[in-house]
Amino acid sequence: MITDPIADCLTRIRNGYLSNILIIEIPYSKIKKNIIKILYNQGFISSYKIEKINNYKLLIKVALKYNKYTGTSVIKCIKRISKPSLRKYCNYTNIPRVLNGLGIAIISTSKGLMTDKIARKKKIGGEIICYIY
Repeated sequence: MITDPIADCLTRIRNGYLSNILIIEIPYSKIKKNIIKILYNQGFISSYKIEKINNYKLLIKVALKYNKYTGTSVIKCIKRISKPSLRKYCNYTNIPRVLNGLGIAIISTSKGLMTDKIARKKKIGGEIICYIY
């Protein structure tokens, strides 16, 4: 049984880019889909697709993105911040900058998941899910 499905999702992505795998599969949930959608919009992954398996189970297939010149992954580090055992919250004035603005922080707010830049612009705080750079 998985106690932290978000950490499982991030670990699958991390294991995928460390092993130079092109496509990974993640069990579906709404929050995982929103995290993957943010990664796609920010350019960290090349594509994603939601597929049905056996007419009832959903999977998210994620195509990881690699630098075409060096072959290295676009994602250098993906780190879970708020854990089930220790939640990390911040208001919009204390939202951390990841690598001085080069990376992103995914924040769960009352308006849904969003990046740190959008949360600062909308003046909304929330739970810091992860850092990606």
